[in-house]
Amino acid sequence: MASGLSPKAEGFAGAVLADIDWSQPWLSPWRELGQPTGHRALQKQSVAEALNENTHTAKREDSAGSGDIASAASVNTTRAGLALGDAKEVKFVPQSALPDNQAYEDFIFKTAQVPTRDGLHDFFNGLCWQRFPKAKRRLNQLQAAEIEAQGIRHTRGPVRDALTLFDENVVLMHAPDAVWDALQARDWLTLFVDLRPQWQEVHLVLFGHALLEKLVTPYKSITAHVYRVANDVNPHDDGAIDAWLAQDLQPAKLATKPFEPLPVLGVPGWWPANAERAYYEDTQVFRPKREAVVKLPQNRTL
Repeated sequence: MASGLSPKAEGFAGAVLADIDWSQPWLSPWRELGQPTGHRALQKQSVAEALNENTHTAKREDSAGSGDIASAASVNTTRAGLALGDAKEVKFVPQSALPDNQAYEDFIFKTAQVPTRDGLHDFFNGLCWQRFPKAKRRLNQLQAAEIEAQGIRHTRGPVRDALTLFDENVVLMHAPDAVWDALQARDWLTLFVDLRPQWQEVHLVLFGHALLEKLVTPYKSITAHVYRVANDVNPHDDGAIDAWLAQDLQPAKLATKPFEPLPVLGVPGWWPANAERAYYEDTQVFRPKREAVVKLPQNRTL
C-alpha cells in the first residue's frame, strides 16, 4: 500500500490511488499537490470533486493570506500553479457530462470543463491542469483549432499526433548541451555512464499523465518522450516553465515531432539497478539510433 493513502475505498474505481508511492523520485515533485488530493478523492469517492476542492482551497487561502512568509509559502504550495493568469480556469466534471457526439478536447475548449473518470489516468491529468494550467490550456486550444480545421478523422494528422503525445507522455528536460547531444544520438553509455556527474545539473519534469500513470507500477522499458526546455528558463520555477510552454508550443514546431526517447528508469538515482553499467547494455530497452535510410530512384545507383 502506498505511503499515506489508506485505506482503499471498497467499490470505488479510484481506489487505485491508494497504490501511489509518492516517495518515488519521479513522483516526489508532484507529492505536495497530489498526495492531499488523493486523500480527498478516496474520502469523497470522486476524483473530480477532490480536484475542484483544490481550486476552492486555493482561492480561499489566496484571499485570506496574512502576508507573512510562512503563510505565503503554504498558499503557493497548495496552489501549485492554480493561478491561471490569463488562462481560463477549468472545472472537473464526471465523464458522463461529455456528450456522446462531442470530442473530448472540443468539449473542454467550449465549456472549460474537464470530463474526469475515477482512476489514475484522469487523476494525474487533473493534477497537471492545476500545476501547469497555461500549458494545458495551450494544448487544448491547439487541439480545438485542429479539430475545427480538420474535423474528426480516422487519422489525427501530425500536429494532433504531437499534441496527444505531448499531453500523454512528455517529460520536460532542462539539461547541459552535452547531455542533450548524447540523448539525441541515443549514445546511452555516454549519456548515463560517462556523463553521469552532469546529471546533477539536469532537471526533469514528468508532464505526461499517461506516463505518470505507468510509473505507479514501474518497469524497466517505460519510455518517455523528452521535450527540451530552453536554457534561459528557470527549471525550478513551475510558473516560468508554464509560461514558456504556453509560448513555445507552436503547430509548426510540434509537427516536426521535436521529441527524443528516454527510458526513464535509466535516470541516475531513479532505479537501484542502474548504478551498474550493464543495466544500460540491454539493447531491448536502450536501443541504438537507427541510421537514416536513403531511398534511391529506380534504376539508379550511388
